[in-house]
Amino acid sequence: MPGQFPFTRGIQPDMHRGKLWTMRQYAGFSTAEESNHRYHYLLSPGVNGLSVAFDLPTQIGYDSDHPLAEGEVGKVGVAIDSIEDMQRRFKGIQLQNIITSMTINATAYI
Repeated sequence: MPGQFPFTRGIQPDMHRGKLWTMRQYAGFSTAEESNHRYHYLLSPGVNGLSVAFDLPTQIGYDSDHPLAEGEVGKVGVAIDSIEDMQRRFKGIQLQNIITSMTINATAYI
């Protein structure tokens, strides 16, 4: 039966006839606050998912003030150094109403 193990016809009984697939927007840049502003902009017209882009130092586990992070902080994604950065990044966003994912490359092997 659809929506039941072994899920040969999908995980939802009516699959995408009843619930459309999620369209995630890949975004994140500079600071948590700047990324938050961008996320609000993207969600306002109806984006229902966010795939977060992290900067390279964050991806490889360096804080923004680490000497090896110099020149790379916030360049191609958002710099996240603490849980407070995560909270600022999603401030005012109803996470229960959207899908989020954390897109990483460098730390995937960990």
